[in-house]
Amino acid sequence: MGGYGGIRGYLVAVGLAGVVGSGREKSLGRYRAFAARDPRVLMGVEPQGAWGVGELLALMAEKCGVSADPRCVSGHDVIDPDRTVAALDAFAERVAAVAQRGGSVLIGTGHPDRLLGFYGRLADALSAAGCTVLTLAQGRSVDITTRFGLRTHHLDYVRGVAVVREGDGERAGCATPVHSHSPLPVRVALGAAAAEGRPLPDLVIGDHGWVCGAGQLGFEAIGLADTDDPAVFVGQAEGAVAVAVPLDDGVCPDHYLPLARYVLNRACLSQ
Repeated sequence: MGGYGGIRGYLVAVGLAGVVGSGREKSLGRYRAFAARDPRVLMGVEPQGAWGVGELLALMAEKCGVSADPRCVSGHDVIDPDRTVAALDAFAERVAAVAQRGGSVLIGTGHPDRLLGFYGRLADALSAAGCTVLTLAQGRSVDITTRFGLRTHHLDYVRGVAVVREGDGERAGCATPVHSHSPLPVRVALGAAAAEGRPLPDLVIGDHGWVCGAGQLGFEAIGLADTDDPAVFVGQAEGAVAVAVPLDDGVCPDHYLPLARYVLNRACLSQ
């Protein structure tokens, strides 16, 4: 897959952009929850603006290409593939910059079922380029509120990518990494590094609470976000998040691997 036309066509062909799986009704519900300052949707962002539903809809239309018409309340969302490619290029520029200076990187995902392979490819390439891929606070417990109540999770790393597993002690080490929107894991990781005098990241790469939570704390943060993740785009609009790439974050995991190759090619880090 080479060049602009190749990646653009690929995004549409596999449903990462164009008409995507994210439902309009769900996205609008998330915009209403963000406007009401629901912490589950804020993902660690502390918005400075008012960000009512109308403002959020206008922002998401600008950044993602979704319909700006508030009367459109059903069907599937649409992501403009041109916006996705432009954001991937900006993402690659940040990856290239940290690689050129041999910086330190923290990578984490709240979507381990879908995006672990994408981030793992980046971690491998950055490590090979001389960057330090940080594994901060491994094994540290984090209490996260879920739809089932407060649950204890533990930080772990797979291929250099931070994830959280639910459970206590040895059971957590065997548990499948879970989906999470919480900014608490990245706060725990960064707080532990600061307290222990360990290196802090020059760049944080991730999604959900990883990118929002790190960006809100002042770290350079770049990541991926779906149309029902308004916090990432608000963070970008307010300067907390450096790059937000609009795409469907719920497709087949293998579909993200060509995106990793594209980013690494653009960053001159092809393996």
